[in-house]
Amino acid sequence: MSITTQLLTMLTMIGMGGWLGMALDTYNRFLKREERAHWLVFVNDVLFWAVQALLVFYVLLLVNDGELRFYLFLALLCGYAAYQSLLRSLYVRVLEWLIWLAVRLGQALAQLFRYTVIRPLVLLGQMALALLLFAWRLVVWAARFLLLVVWKTVLLLFAPLRWIGIAVWRRVPPHRRVRVEKFFHRLKGFAGQIKNTKEKIGMWLAKWRK
Repeated sequence: MSITTQLLTMLTMIGMGGWLGMALDTYNRFLKREERAHWLVFVNDVLFWAVQALLVFYVLLLVNDGELRFYLFLALLCGYAAYQSLLRSLYVRVLEWLIWLAVRLGQALAQLFRYTVIRPLVLLGQMALALLLFAWRLVVWAARFLLLVVWKTVLLLFAPLRWIGIAVWRRVPPHRRVRVEKFFHRLKGFAGQIKNTKEKIGMWLAKWRK
């Protein structure tokens, strides 16, 4: 390697050391080790360092075609130490501010989505339900009104027959009226017996089901 390439490689590795420090602080901030299972922390650590190693090697491949030297590891260590002593406190504050900003932005977007999408949909659903209930009540009222009109019409049409029947009944001799009244009284009693028998059967079936 030429002197220029070596210098560029060292500066790049110093920068990658600082990157490793920032990446490690960011990783620890989001991992929350005390809240995770040990095996999950181990898997995440292995994956994190594998990704960082591949990234460092890829940068090294771009700078000097992947040639490794002992002083490159020292450059990585110097970069990491420089980050820890000079930039870590500033980066942690900036990271916390970015997390706070992202959380606030997410909350604002969630509120915006709620007020611009969710609430209008809920209001539309409520309005649709109210319209359906109104239409149902209107149909029920119209059906009742139509049945009442039909019933009144039937009564009006059969009113002459009723009047004729009353007139004929009044002309029936009293002893024949008594027989007819007895017949209807017996018929009413028979219907009551049928109703009572039906109720008893229903009660017996209910007890049998229990």
